[in-house]
Amino acid sequence: MTGNELSLVAQAHANGHLSGDGPHTRLCHQWLEDNTGAAKAFLTQSCTAALEMAAILADIEPGDEVIMPSFTFVSTANAFVLRGAVPVFVDVREDTLNIDERLIEAAITSKSKAICVVHYAGVSCEMDPILEIASRYNLLVIEDAAQAIMSTYKGRPLGTLGDLGTLSFHETKNIICGEGGALLCREDRLVERAEIIREKGTNRSLFFRDQVDKYTWVDVGSSFLPSEITAAFLLAQMGEAEAITQRRLSIWARYHDWAEAHERVGRLRRPIVPEHCQHNAHMYYLLLPSLEQRARFIDAMKKAGVGVVFHYVPLHSSPAGLSFGRACGELTVTANIADRLVRLPLWLGLEMQLEDVFLAADNALDVSGTLE
Repeated sequence: MTGNELSLVAQAHANGHLSGDGPHTRLCHQWLEDNTGAAKAFLTQSCTAALEMAAILADIEPGDEVIMPSFTFVSTANAFVLRGAVPVFVDVREDTLNIDERLIEAAITSKSKAICVVHYAGVSCEMDPILEIASRYNLLVIEDAAQAIMSTYKGRPLGTLGDLGTLSFHETKNIICGEGGALLCREDRLVERAEIIREKGTNRSLFFRDQVDKYTWVDVGSSFLPSEITAAFLLAQMGEAEAITQRRLSIWARYHDWAEAHERVGRLRRPIVPEHCQHNAHMYYLLLPSLEQRARFIDAMKKAGVGVVFHYVPLHSSPAGLSFGRACGELTVTANIADRLVRLPLWLGLEMQLEDVFLAADNALDVSGTLE
């Protein structure tokens, strides 16, 4: 916590408005619009909820295909599967672990409706070529920017480059409220319908602005609003967003400096961030030489009292992915990096303990071995 969360929660309680879209929610919307340049931002209960809203706004129907990476969280695919669509999984780049833009065009068919990109670890996908492909084939671009608040691509905030963007404020993210998310609309044309979908398919918000004399059911939708308690907590975090980001970047840089010597002798590969991408230090990961070495590293770190974890099981090889989606190509990079990636702890209270983490990791790398 940054220090102001509980006072704003108390303020929300004192206001007597605990349901969604109260004054704290509106201030969060304003912060997001000011800091991203989105035409309109909507707080949601989660990034999953925001993705589900995006799928409705994209008019995804049964049989449609949505192109996306396999190396992502299940919500990226589930949002579209719930609408009857088929996720088409594409391999990722070896450097950033983001969707390989050079492989997208081969995945496009007459059924393709959208491209859903995922900005892994807060590092942007190569958005210019992706947007160019989408324009040529008349496809929507949806950004799963769950990990990417405060990150940019060529100076432009992530989540606002595609037609729709989604953010996460889950407790594992940089700016948090326990559970929470947001939908960003790049252009005004989707705003009114997004508002309706978010309000259970009713034009309730128009009614409260005296734009209609009564509100009623006008579209599909669901209850995507978070409470004012959630928004109040989040607003306190937003007020410290720049400081949070800078502290995380400092920890990330210390990890990167520490790992350089190990990379030089072939024990690991460090994250790669292109010069035109400003990341937010969402995570620091290592790519170890093999699955076996990763397992030994994780075990040694656990014995030293340091929690490290691997990340996604690729969706294209998961039971649901095999049932609901299809892979375009062999996805060899995805399978390879999923077996080798390990995440190191990164949170604001870690600064004073980093030297202990480095020592534990040095010893664990001695145990796990070097690149053959």
